[in-house]
Amino acid sequence: MAACGAEMHINPEMEVLWSEVKPSHSNMSAPPHPQPPTKGASHGAGDFSYVGIDAILEQMRRKAMKQGFELNIMIVGQSGLGKSTLMNTLFKSKVSRKSVVSTPEERIPKTIEIKSISHDIEEKGVRMKLTVIDTPGFGDHINNENCWQPIMKFINDQYEQYLQEEININRKKRIPDSRVHCCMYFIPPTGHCLRPLDVEFMSRLSKVVNIVPVIAKADTLTLEERDFFKQTIREGLRANGIDVYPQEEFDEDSDDRMINDKIREMIPFAVVGSDQEYQVNGKRLLGRKTKWGTIEVENIAHCEFAYLRDLLIRTHMQNIKDITSSIHYEVYRVRRLNETNAQPNGQPPNTLVNPQQANGVAAQHQVLTHEM
Repeated sequence: MAACGAEMHINPEMEVLWSEVKPSHSNMSAPPHPQPPTKGASHGAGDFSYVGIDAILEQMRRKAMKQGFELNIMIVGQSGLGKSTLMNTLFKSKVSRKSVVSTPEERIPKTIEIKSISHDIEEKGVRMKLTVIDTPGFGDHINNENCWQPIMKFINDQYEQYLQEEININRKKRIPDSRVHCCMYFIPPTGHCLRPLDVEFMSRLSKVVNIVPVIAKADTLTLEERDFFKQTIREGLRANGIDVYPQEEFDEDSDDRMINDKIREMIPFAVVGSDQEYQVNGKRLLGRKTKWGTIEVENIAHCEFAYLRDLLIRTHMQNIKDITSSIHYEVYRVRRLNETNAQPNGQPPNTLVNPQQANGVAAQHQVLTHEM
């Protein structure tokens, strides 16, 4: 253009665009590759390759933060194993039923009762409705035959209640989820092997709910006794075909399998619970004080509480809920709908035909709401 003696006039706006697309002489031999957007960088005209698909993560986060989360945990085991204390330790709050409902003297019920209490918990802007379901009376009698049946019925009642809400013509935008996501089963620290009661309960319930077995009050065992007991329990679970969480058949890929294999090697978790704080080396720690020293609850050299907490809350909470919804509840839903279709009038016996009747079943157990 200079050789022709012509002068070129560029619009100021076009000049900006030209400066953005004008290639550098040093890069003429190799066209520049698009660079991935850096965190915090402004996207738009400066990054022609950016579409914005990754923004869905922020949208999902905002929606989840607005809706909050629900987690329903059932605790099963005979009296005196520290179930309430462990739940308080897990959430560092008074979340167990006994911590909220103070009674002068709680006697062992003649039959198994199902009692639940709900809490609204918030941490760093994340809200969660936690429901702790207790089963006082389990394993506390001379004859414990079929003591798993009321618990099985309760779990199925929650599936039924959810199903009836789901098939309603005018169903709610967000169905309240009272389904049991996880059942923590407390094994007494006998140091020997699984009892017939343990085998019967886990064999039956592992088919309808995620079971996480724990050895209660593990500080009563030496390290050698603890390791031997854990190995004996794992062998008992395999011998009886009991599939506890995380179930191997539900691993989604090789990465999941590698992580879950390490967890399966640690099951059952040998735990110690305590909601008491003590001063240890200048730090305030949760623990149990003895004449020989302080057992630190969150110290993995002392017990496996930290591994249990990470599994239930920090790493696998959503997976536990997903398996409840897509596996356990789905099995129940398919079976119930097949039963419905098999009946002449399209309705099997004991079907909850409307939400009012479903709420009637839920009202059979005591539900207390406590906001923290």
